[in-house]
Amino acid sequence: MLSELSCPKCGAPVTLASEEQRAVVCSICNATSILDDHDEAHLVLEDDTQLLLEEELPGEPVAKVSGTSLWADAWKRLLKNKLAVFGMIVLAFMIILVSLGPIILKMITGITADFMPEGNLIKSYPPSWEHPMGTDEQGRDIFARVLQGGRISLSVGLISTIVSLAVGVSYGAIAGYLGGKIDNVMMRLVDIIYAIPYILIVIVLLSVFGGPNTQVLIGALPAILTGLIVGVVGILVAVNIYRKMFGEMASQNFSQTILRFLVGLSFAVAVVALAVLSAVLVFRTNVGASMAESYGNVVSLGMSQIFLLFFALGLVSWLTMARVVRGQILSLKNQEFVLAAKATGVSTFGIIFRHLVPNALGPVIVYATLTVPSVMLSEAFLSYLGLGVQAPYASWGSLAADGVKNIAIFPWQLIFPGVTMALTLFSLNFLGDGLRDALDPQTRKF
Repeated sequence: MLSELSCPKCGAPVTLASEEQRAVVCSICNATSILDDHDEAHLVLEDDTQLLLEEELPGEPVAKVSGTSLWADAWKRLLKNKLAVFGMIVLAFMIILVSLGPIILKMITGITADFMPEGNLIKSYPPSWEHPMGTDEQGRDIFARVLQGGRISLSVGLISTIVSLAVGVSYGAIAGYLGGKIDNVMMRLVDIIYAIPYILIVIVLLSVFGGPNTQVLIGALPAILTGLIVGVVGILVAVNIYRKMFGEMASQNFSQTILRFLVGLSFAVAVVALAVLSAVLVFRTNVGASMAESYGNVVSLGMSQIFLLFFALGLVSWLTMARVVRGQILSLKNQEFVLAAKATGVSTFGIIFRHLVPNALGPVIVYATLTVPSVMLSEAFLSYLGLGVQAPYASWGSLAADGVKNIAIFPWQLIFPGVTMALTLFSLNFLGDGLRDALDPQTRKF
């Protein structure tokens, strides 16, 4: 016997084909309704549009199908990797500890990273309840200094990686998509920089622009940026004009070749002259000098060295990132969605940064995770050489460098900063390996 009911949305009559059927679609408003569990003489709306619209099989409930995505699948695979989960937990704990630890330690004990007691000739004590990691030769609490050093070490790793991401992703994506001679020139430049030991480049940058010379760099920065912006804009405008003038020539004779060469050379000279002129005009306005003076009044030399360290390490860490991104773009640039974007009139900039780069984020995220520990090790090495973080600030690398000097007498000065840094680096590497396995489509099981 058929059961006649009314649609709860529009009131139109609906009919259940059998007593086992519990769902029905209104022919007037297309709303899906199910029988009320408390009163089977009434229908209620079902918001889940994935409910099957056919008759249900007697005694078998309709299964609700939930969608998934590449990122959701990668997250599930990542959670199955025990080492990656361990790395995430340790890394999250370390970030919380170095962020809130110094504040909590000061509130509870009154000890800060630069607190030095007076009156005692012997100031370096082994670990105790009052000082869990002991004290250094000046009586400062090593636990407080490890927390402060963690802030700087993690900041160096994260910020330098962000700088390398911004430069490397943009550079590699542009080179891979444009291809041809532009790609060859851009990647040969990367090869030339690769041939120079990157740590040597960082040492030169820190030696030339470190200390008081940082204010000179800040003063020249507005002129340098203005010259670069004007140069890039001038090149784009000149290339467009050049193509409009000579792009329609199918064949060339000797005179046309000479003409094109002379016009191109004149455009290049004009762009360079315009960039240099704009930089000189900005430099004479003393904008940079006022910026440098304000920077010197606000930022100390120690903090200035840290900022320069961010900049220097980031500028030498983008080379491999550019190669990784270029390889991904080369494999994606001829896909159907790129051809569809070209057909709809999307600009080159839009295709690169709205369509190609988001589809290459998997390997980028993996490599960025593995770049952080590499940058932290480089910072530790530079601090060991005396070119990294300067007093009164400290990083895990500088603390380890100080501990090496007294390892025979006060071994705890090296053990605790070294173990903390090693544990963080292991966690980052475990997380990076887990992300690689989770995001690599070759390892997915279908």
